[in-house]
Amino acid sequence: MELMNQTYELTALSEIADQLAAHVRLYEVVTFEGDLGAGKTTLIKALCKALGVDEMVSSPTFALVNEYEASNLGPRTRVYHVDLYRLEGEEEAVRAGIEDHLYSGDLCLVEWPQRALGIMPENVLRVILASPDIDHRHIRVTAGKN
Repeated sequence: MELMNQTYELTALSEIADQLAAHVRLYEVVTFEGDLGAGKTTLIKALCKALGVDEMVSSPTFALVNEYEASNLGPRTRVYHVDLYRLEGEEEAVRAGIEDHLYSGDLCLVEWPQRALGIMPENVLRVILASPDIDHRHIRVTAGKN
C-alpha cells in the first residue's frame, strides 16, 4: 500500500518528516533505500527530531547502530538507527547482532536494507528516496511486506 509519493524541496524537510512520523509510529522497522546522496540520513535526522529525539543524530556508518531516546513515539521510547552500508551481506549482519535490534520491539530505522534483506521482518515501512536535483528529493513510502 502506497502512503506517500511526492517530490519536495529541501526547505520542506521538517514537514515531510512530520508526515512520515505519523506512519512510522505504527511500525517496528522502517527501511530507507536510495542512492548515495539521496538524503537517507538527512531524512532520518529530521524524522528523529519529529519523534522527540533531543540528542544529536548522526550516521552510524562505522558504528553500524546508534541508539536514541524519543519522547514522541508513544509507548516505545527507544530508536535504533542502523546503517548496513559497510556490511558484505546477511551473514555479517547476523554476526554483528543486527537481528537483535530488528526484532527488539523498538523502532529500527534501517539504511541500506538491501545488504541483508533475508533478516528483515516481512512487515516493514519502506521509504525510497531519490534526488532529482540538488534542491529536491522524491519520497515514496509503502507499507507491507518487504
